[in-house]
Amino acid sequence: MRVAIIGYGRMGKAIQTILTKQGHRIGYINNGEPLDRIRLADVDVAIEFSRPESAFSNIEQLLRMKVPVVCGTTGWLERKPEIELLARELQVGFLYASNFSLGVNIFFVVNEQLARLMAPHKQYNARVHEIHHTGKLDAPSGTAITAAEAIIESNPKWKGWTMESQENNLPITADRIDPYCGTHSVFHESEIDTITLTHEAHSRDGFATGAIVAAQWLIGKGGVFTMRDVLGL
Repeated sequence: MRVAIIGYGRMGKAIQTILTKQGHRIGYINNGEPLDRIRLADVDVAIEFSRPESAFSNIEQLLRMKVPVVCGTTGWLERKPEIELLARELQVGFLYASNFSLGVNIFFVVNEQLARLMAPHKQYNARVHEIHHTGKLDAPSGTAITAAEAIIESNPKWKGWTMESQENNLPITADRIDPYCGTHSVFHESEIDTITLTHEAHSRDGFATGAIVAAQWLIGKGGVFTMRDVLGL
Protein backbone atom coordinates (compact mmCIF):
# COMPACT_ATOMS: atom_id res chain seq x y z
CA MET A 1 0.00 0.00 0.00
CA ARG A 2 1.04 3.63 -0.52
CA VAL A 3 0.84 5.58 2.75
CA ALA A 4 0.88 9.24 3.75
CA ILE A 5 2.40 9.89 7.17
CA ILE A 6 0.86 13.01 8.68
CA GLY A 7 2.99 14.07 11.64
CA TYR A 8 6.65 13.16 11.82
CA GLY A 9 7.37 12.96 15.52
CA ARG A 10 8.34 9.81 17.41
CA MET A 11 5.33 7.85 16.23
CA GLY A 12 5.61 9.04 12.64
CA LYS A 13 9.23 7.93 12.49
CA ALA A 14 8.42 4.55 14.07
CA ILE A 15 5.65 4.04 11.50
CA GLN A 16 8.01 4.97 8.66
CA THR A 17 10.58 2.41 9.84
CA ILE A 18 8.08 -0.44 10.04
CA LEU A 19 6.37 0.48 6.75
CA THR A 20 9.74 0.37 5.01
CA LYS A 21 10.66 -2.99 6.58
CA GLN A 22 7.31 -4.42 5.46
CA GLY A 23 7.83 -3.27 1.88
CA HIS A 24 5.09 -0.62 1.78
CA ARG A 25 5.56 2.63 -0.11
CA ILE A 26 5.58 6.00 1.65
CA GLY A 27 3.95 8.45 -0.72
CA TYR A 28 4.13 11.55 1.45
CA ILE A 29 5.44 12.72 4.82
CA ASN A 30 4.00 15.87 6.37
CA ASN A 31 5.59 17.51 9.40
CA GLY A 32 3.25 20.41 10.05
CA GLU A 33 3.24 22.33 6.78
CA PRO A 34 0.00 22.75 4.74
CA LEU A 35 -1.11 19.48 3.19
CA ASP A 36 0.07 18.92 -0.39
CA ARG A 37 -2.98 17.91 -2.43
CA ILE A 38 -0.88 16.79 -5.40
CA ARG A 39 1.24 14.39 -3.37
CA LEU A 40 -1.87 13.06 -1.61
CA ALA A 41 -3.69 12.37 -4.88
CA ASP A 42 -2.50 8.78 -5.28
CA VAL A 43 -1.99 7.54 -1.71
CA ASP A 44 -4.17 4.67 -0.47
CA VAL A 45 -4.45 5.79 3.16
CA ALA A 46 -3.11 8.37 5.62
CA ILE A 47 -1.83 7.67 9.12
CA GLU A 48 -2.26 10.79 11.24
CA PHE A 49 -0.16 11.29 14.40
CA SER A 50 0.25 15.06 14.47
CA ARG A 51 -0.57 17.58 17.20
CA PRO A 52 -3.87 18.32 18.97
CA GLU A 53 -4.17 21.78 17.40
CA SER A 54 -3.75 20.52 13.83
CA ALA A 55 -5.46 17.11 13.91
CA PHE A 56 -9.01 18.25 13.11
CA SER A 57 -7.96 20.34 10.11
CA ASN A 58 -5.69 17.57 8.80
CA ILE A 59 -8.38 14.92 9.03
CA GLU A 60 -11.11 17.11 7.56
CA GLN A 61 -8.94 17.94 4.53
CA LEU A 62 -7.91 14.33 4.02
CA LEU A 63 -11.49 13.07 4.11
CA ARG A 64 -12.60 15.74 1.64
CA MET A 65 -9.79 14.57 -0.64
CA LYS A 66 -11.24 11.03 -0.32
CA VAL A 67 -8.18 9.77 1.55
CA PRO A 68 -9.04 7.25 4.31
CA VAL A 69 -7.56 8.28 7.67
CA VAL A 70 -6.19 6.28 10.57
CA CYS A 71 -5.76 8.72 13.46
CA GLY A 72 -3.96 8.32 16.78
CA THR A 73 -3.66 11.98 17.78
CA THR A 74 -5.27 12.80 21.13
CA GLY A 75 -6.28 16.09 22.69
CA TRP A 76 -8.78 17.15 19.98
CA LEU A 77 -11.59 14.70 20.66
CA GLU A 78 -14.28 17.25 21.49
CA ARG A 79 -14.55 17.69 17.68
CA LYS A 80 -14.40 14.00 16.79
CA PRO A 81 -18.22 13.77 16.30
CA GLU A 82 -17.90 16.33 13.47
CA ILE A 83 -15.28 14.19 11.75
CA GLU A 84 -17.36 11.04 12.19
CA LEU A 85 -20.37 12.75 10.63
CA LEU A 86 -18.24 13.90 7.69
CA ALA A 87 -16.75 10.43 7.16
CA ARG A 88 -20.23 8.90 7.07
CA GLU A 89 -21.55 11.59 4.73
CA LEU A 90 -18.63 11.19 2.32
CA GLN A 91 -18.34 7.42 2.84
CA VAL A 92 -14.60 7.71 3.35
CA GLY A 93 -12.96 5.48 5.95
CA PHE A 94 -12.04 7.05 9.30
CA LEU A 95 -10.59 5.06 12.18
CA TYR A 96 -9.58 6.64 15.48
CA ALA A 97 -7.94 4.79 18.35
CA SER A 98 -6.52 6.14 21.57
CA ASN A 99 -4.07 3.24 21.31
CA PHE A 100 -3.36 0.85 18.43
CA SER A 101 -1.52 -1.81 20.41
CA LEU A 102 -3.07 -5.29 20.34
CA GLY A 103 -2.23 -5.67 24.02
CA VAL A 104 -3.92 -2.40 24.94
CA ASN A 105 -7.07 -3.28 23.05
CA ILE A 106 -7.24 -6.58 24.94
CA PHE A 107 -6.61 -4.55 28.11
CA PHE A 108 -9.66 -2.42 27.21
CA VAL A 109 -11.88 -5.52 26.90
CA VAL A 110 -10.66 -7.00 30.20
CA ASN A 111 -11.10 -3.60 31.88
CA GLU A 112 -14.74 -3.46 30.78
CA GLN A 113 -15.38 -6.97 32.08
CA LEU A 114 -13.68 -6.19 35.40
CA ALA A 115 -15.64 -2.94 35.74
CA ARG A 116 -18.94 -4.81 35.33
CA LEU A 117 -17.88 -7.37 37.93
CA MET A 118 -16.86 -4.69 40.42
CA ALA A 119 -19.86 -2.38 40.01
CA PRO A 120 -22.11 -4.16 42.58
CA HIS A 121 -19.39 -4.09 45.25
CA LYS A 122 -19.73 -0.62 46.72
CA GLN A 123 -16.79 -1.03 49.12
CA TYR A 124 -14.38 -0.65 46.18
CA ASN A 125 -13.31 2.65 44.69
CA ALA A 126 -11.72 2.82 41.25
CA ARG A 127 -8.99 5.02 39.84
CA VAL A 128 -6.78 5.16 36.75
CA HIS A 129 -3.10 6.09 36.56
CA GLU A 130 -0.89 6.55 33.49
CA ILE A 131 2.81 7.25 32.87
CA HIS A 132 4.30 8.57 29.62
CA HIS A 133 7.52 10.19 28.43
CA THR A 134 8.01 13.90 29.00
CA GLY A 135 7.42 14.69 25.32
CA LYS A 136 3.75 13.72 25.47
CA LEU A 137 1.77 16.94 25.15
CA ASP A 138 -1.62 16.02 26.62
CA ALA A 139 -2.66 14.59 29.97
CA PRO A 140 -4.38 12.37 30.73
CA SER A 141 -3.66 10.11 27.79
CA GLY A 142 -6.41 9.00 25.44
CA THR A 143 -5.84 5.43 26.61
CA ALA A 144 -6.41 6.44 30.24
CA ILE A 145 -9.61 8.26 29.28
CA THR A 146 -10.86 5.21 27.34
CA ALA A 147 -10.21 2.99 30.37
CA ALA A 148 -11.95 5.46 32.69
CA GLU A 149 -14.99 5.82 30.43
CA ALA A 150 -15.54 2.05 30.47
CA ILE A 151 -15.61 2.07 34.27
CA ILE A 152 -17.96 5.08 34.33
CA GLU A 153 -20.32 3.37 31.88
CA SER A 154 -20.50 0.28 34.09
CA ASN A 155 -21.21 2.05 37.37
CA PRO A 156 -23.79 4.86 37.88
CA LYS A 157 -21.78 5.97 40.92
CA TRP A 158 -19.43 7.82 38.57
CA LYS A 159 -20.67 10.94 36.77
CA GLY A 160 -17.45 11.52 34.83
CA TRP A 161 -13.69 11.53 35.26
CA THR A 162 -11.44 14.13 36.85
CA MET A 163 -7.80 14.99 37.38
CA GLU A 164 -8.78 16.99 40.44
CA SER A 165 -10.68 16.08 43.60
CA GLN A 166 -14.34 16.03 42.60
CA GLU A 167 -17.00 13.97 44.32
CA ASN A 168 -18.58 11.22 42.20
CA ASN A 169 -15.96 11.63 39.47
CA LEU A 170 -13.47 8.87 38.70
CA PRO A 171 -9.89 10.03 39.43
CA ILE A 172 -7.24 9.88 36.70
CA THR A 173 -3.64 10.71 37.57
CA ALA A 174 -0.71 11.14 35.18
CA ASP A 175 3.08 11.23 35.41
CA ARG A 176 5.56 12.29 32.72
CA ILE A 177 8.82 10.37 33.20
CA ASP A 178 11.43 9.43 30.61
CA PRO A 179 11.82 6.92 29.00
CA TYR A 180 8.30 5.52 29.56
CA CYS A 181 6.46 4.60 26.34
CA GLY A 182 3.12 4.19 28.07
CA THR A 183 2.00 2.43 31.26
CA HIS A 184 -1.70 2.34 32.18
CA SER A 185 -3.12 0.92 35.39
CA VAL A 186 -6.65 0.54 36.71
CA PHE A 187 -7.11 0.09 40.46
CA HIS A 188 -10.16 -1.17 42.36
CA GLU A 189 -9.36 -0.55 46.02
CA SER A 190 -11.06 -1.36 49.31
CA GLU A 191 -9.89 -1.32 52.92
CA ILE A 192 -8.94 -4.99 52.71
CA ASP A 193 -7.47 -5.43 49.22
CA THR A 194 -6.66 -3.96 45.82
CA ILE A 195 -7.21 -5.37 42.34
CA THR A 196 -4.83 -3.96 39.74
CA LEU A 197 -4.94 -4.26 35.94
CA THR A 198 -1.85 -2.92 34.12
CA HIS A 199 -0.58 -2.67 30.58
CA GLU A 200 3.04 -1.58 30.08
CA ALA A 201 4.45 -0.81 26.64
CA HIS A 202 8.14 -1.55 26.19
CA SER A 203 8.51 0.35 22.90
CA ARG A 204 6.45 2.23 20.30
CA ASP A 205 6.63 -0.67 17.88
CA GLY A 206 3.34 -2.13 19.09
CA PHE A 207 1.51 1.14 18.49
CA ALA A 208 3.11 1.67 15.08
CA THR A 209 2.46 -1.90 13.94
CA GLY A 210 -1.17 -1.69 15.03
CA ALA A 211 -1.68 1.57 13.13
CA ILE A 212 -0.27 -0.04 9.98
CA VAL A 213 -2.54 -3.09 10.39
CA ALA A 214 -5.48 -0.70 10.79
CA ALA A 215 -4.45 1.25 7.67
CA GLN A 216 -4.32 -1.92 5.56
CA TRP A 217 -7.73 -2.98 6.89
CA LEU A 218 -9.34 0.44 6.26
CA ILE A 219 -8.53 0.71 2.54
CA GLY A 220 -11.71 0.40 0.48
CA LYS A 221 -14.09 0.88 3.42
CA GLY A 222 -16.37 3.86 4.05
CA GLY A 223 -17.59 5.18 7.37
CA VAL A 224 -16.36 5.13 10.97
CA PHE A 225 -14.47 2.26 12.57
CA THR A 226 -12.43 1.35 15.65
CA MET A 227 -9.66 -1.10 16.47
CA ARG A 228 -12.31 -3.51 17.68
CA ASP A 229 -13.53 -3.78 14.09
CA VAL A 230 -9.98 -4.40 12.90
CA LEU A 231 -9.20 -7.02 15.55
CA GLY A 232 -12.66 -8.61 15.75
CA LEU A 233 -12.89 -7.97 19.49
